[in-house]
Amino acid sequence: MPRSNQQSGSSPAAETRVNTCEPEQYNVLFHNDDFTTMDFVVMVLEDVFDKTAPQAEAIMLQVHEQGCAVVGTYTYDMAMTRAATATHMAREQQFPLRITVEQA
Repeated sequence: MPRSNQQSGSSPAAETRVNTCEPEQYNVLFHNDDFTTMDFVVMVLEDVFDKTAPQAEAIMLQVHEQGCAVVGTYTYDMAMTRAATATHMAREQQFPLRITVEQA
């Protein structure tokens, strides 16, 4: 009598390979301007992008000195949501902070 998969210790599910693709990643960028305060940028980086205070300060300085910086890399939905949340916070405070999302 032939041995079944269960007798041999393997199951059909264990033998099946599923090819999954990683979701595309998107960068969220902050752009420098002459009106948005550094303290506000740090606060947004901490609150919306889950950065520590030292990380947020380093990113803020990069934006200030280089004109723009990647603040995080996420799936499309997460990048768009965080960018929209940060933009909304900036507009509520009447800051013109420009935030863009681009494919990584």
